[in-house]
Amino acid sequence: MATNGDQQATPKPPPSPSPLRNAKFFQANMRILVTGGAGFIGSHLVDKLMENEKNEVIVADNYFTGSKDNLKKWIGHPRFELIRHDVTEPLLIEVDQIYHLACPASPIFYKYNPVKTIKTNVIGTLNMLGLAKRVGARILLTSTSEVYGDPLIHPQTESYWGNVNPIGVRSCYDEGKRVAETLMFDYHRQHGIEIRIARIFNTYGPRMNIDDGRVVSNFIAQALRDDPLTVQAPGTQTRSFCYVSDMVDGLIRLMQGDNTGPINIGNPGEFTMIELAENVKELINPKVEIIMVENTPDDPRQRKPDVTKAKELLGWEPKVKLRDGLPLMEDDFRTRLGVPKNK
Repeated sequence: MATNGDQQATPKPPPSPSPLRNAKFFQANMRILVTGGAGFIGSHLVDKLMENEKNEVIVADNYFTGSKDNLKKWIGHPRFELIRHDVTEPLLIEVDQIYHLACPASPIFYKYNPVKTIKTNVIGTLNMLGLAKRVGARILLTSTSEVYGDPLIHPQTESYWGNVNPIGVRSCYDEGKRVAETLMFDYHRQHGIEIRIARIFNTYGPRMNIDDGRVVSNFIAQALRDDPLTVQAPGTQTRSFCYVSDMVDGLIRLMQGDNTGPINIGNPGEFTMIELAENVKELINPKVEIIMVENTPDDPRQRKPDVTKAKELLGWEPKVKLRDGLPLMEDDFRTRLGVPKNK
C-alpha cells in the first residue's frame, strides 16, 4: 500500500465491517456513508454512488451549507437514507465506507463561523475516524489545496508541505484540514484504519450555492443579473477549475484503489481571474463590464495541481474543459435564479 506518511512497520489490519461480508449465501450491499452529502460535491457523489445497485447510501448533513433540495430525487428510495446530523457529535451506525466531506468550503461560510469550521475539521474528523475504527470501514477525507497555503512552489505536488498562516482569517479551514490529514495518518498508523486522502482543488458545477462567494459562482450569478463582474485585485492570481463530474470520478477511484494518498485531484488548466471573467462574459453575457475590487487577506496568488500521481495511481485525469463546463453551470443557475435564456 503506497503512502506518503509511513515510516513505521505495516499497521495491523482493520476489523471486518460485518460478518455478512464473508457470508456464503447472502451478498450484502455496500453501505456507504457520505458526510456533507447534501452539499455541492457531496450530492453529485451520492448521485454517482446510487447508480450502482449494490450500494446503499446514507447521508449525514446538518444543512449549514447543504440543502435537501440537492438530494430530492433520492428521498424515499429504498437504498437511500438521509440523517440530519452534525459530525461534531458521534454517529453510531454500521457502514463499510465513509466519504467524509462535511465542512464549509467557502470563505463566506467559514469566516462567518470559524470556530464551527475548525470543530468540524478536527472533532468531526475524529468522530468519523472513531466510527471507521469501530466498524472497520475505509474512510476517505476530502482535504483541500488550501493545505498548501500561499504556495512557494508551482505547480503544487503532494510532497510540498505548504506555506500557511496559522492565525489568519482563513486558518480555521486551512489549518483545520491540515490537522484532519494528521489525524487520518495517525489513526492509520496506530489502529490500522484504511484511509484515503484527496486534496481537492477548485471545483465548479451545478448546485453550487449561488451566493457562496467563490469566484465561478460569483461571476456566473453576476453575469445573469447584469451586474459587473467583480475581479479581486490584482486579477493576475490564478486558479484551476475542475468540473464536478471529474471530481466525483476521482474521489471514487481513490476510494476503490490501494493508495492512501494524499493525492491531488483537480484540473491543471490554470486561469487568471481576469481570464475567467472574460470567459464568463463571452459565454454568458457579453454586455457586462469587468471591474476591480479589493482583495481578501491571505488570498493565495497561485493554484495549480500537479496531478501526475492521480494519473499514474488512479488512471484519472479531468475530461471537462472550462469552456464546456461553464454553460452547464449557467443552465442550472438560470433555473434557480429564474432568468430565462434570451432567444
